[in-house]
Amino acid sequence: MSTPSILPPSLKFKGELTAEEDLLILGQIEGTIKHTQRVTVGKAGKVKATITAQVIKVEGTVLGDLHAERSVSVESSGNLRGNIHAPAVSLVEGARFNGLVDMDVKRAAQANNPASHPEVRGKTGT
Repeated sequence: MSTPSILPPSLKFKGELTAEEDLLILGQIEGTIKHTQRVTVGKAGKVKATITAQVIKVEGTVLGDLHAERSVSVESSGNLRGNIHAPAVSLVEGARFNGLVDMDVKRAAQANNPASHPEVRGKTGT
């Protein structure tokens, strides 16, 4: 595992954040986070955003939906108010969570990608 990029506690960011390396959030972020790797909201982190990544770990506070291609874990220090969309979900004892969990990611991906529907795929090029 590579060394993550760290957003320190003194950082306050508003907008769309994208990157391709692991990210550790210790500051405050509001907006959208789109990563191709792992996103960890550290204990000091406060995030008001939709987060999309391979793996998402919540140790701090998140208000927003989580979309992970592999897994989401909410640790005992974590506080999540939002929906989780991931094939694997872990809520550690003591974690605070208010929202819905959708582990049928394949169905959600098909709904967002018309080319994955057999009836559409069969009609291309005719």
